[in-house]
Amino acid sequence: MNLRTRMPSWIGHHVAAIRVVVALTLLVGLAHPLAMTAIAQVPGLRDNARGSVLAEGGSTLIGQSFLDDDGNPIPSYFQSRPSHAGDGYDASASAAGNLGPESTVDVLGPDGRQSLLTQVCARSKAVGELERVDGSRPFCTGDGVGAVLGVFRADGTTGRATRVVSLNQACPAKPFRAVYEGVTVECAEPGTDYARAVVTPVRGDAPAGPAVPADAVTASASGLDPHISPAYAGLQTPRIARERGLDERAVRRLVDEHTTGRGLGVLGAPAVNVVELNAALDRTQPLKGA
Repeated sequence: MNLRTRMPSWIGHHVAAIRVVVALTLLVGLAHPLAMTAIAQVPGLRDNARGSVLAEGGSTLIGQSFLDDDGNPIPSYFQSRPSHAGDGYDASASAAGNLGPESTVDVLGPDGRQSLLTQVCARSKAVGELERVDGSRPFCTGDGVGAVLGVFRADGTTGRATRVVSLNQACPAKPFRAVYEGVTVECAEPGTDYARAVVTPVRGDAPAGPAVPADAVTASASGLDPHISPAYAGLQTPRIARERGLDERAVRRLVDEHTTGRGLGVLGAPAVNVVELNAALDRTQPLKGA
């Protein structure tokens, strides 16, 4: 009788398990990483594999906030889109805002919370002021909150209006509409329950095509997208030229150089890498004292 036939079955099972562990370790822990590392050195892939690091700092794959210490836009730089990743573009806290199109009513008060609509309205107003264009957009008030009325009706959700409240304008603010369906519009009292009111967004007279592009007022799903639309870059071009003392045509050429087309010619939309663009801007026309 040989040793194999005399070996207890449980030992044979353990030997087989050890062989599998060793084989998988060599395959997944050694061969696969070495193969991926070798592929990553292929020209065209090497830069991405190394993190696409900029000489000026940061990566072209992750956006940055170009704000001052008070959180205000630095006028001499192209601005990125908003970010919900931590305090903004925090690679360790990638996240979206998780608010949908039905988020139209703010929670008012010192511990309040802005709806998605008010966030968009406030950003559009701020961008409009920065770029010296009309920042108005549909369903937004002139003071940068969601234009939403709470309409109390005689029969609950139907019937004549008996009371109307501008839900996102806390007292003593002046409501964006004085009268609605013959009823005087009131400002909202923080902490008051308006749950019985019918939420009624009001489009207003803002243009259907706002001057401020959508990507200037909404965040990406990851909160890390380094790209903006050519439209948003074009909106910022006059300010950059003015702040840097450059001709607008020179700034537009720089934008064009950092604009990528659709993936494979059909996927996505043209985009401008704002991180690369600002780095190139600093190389082309360094700020005084920088």
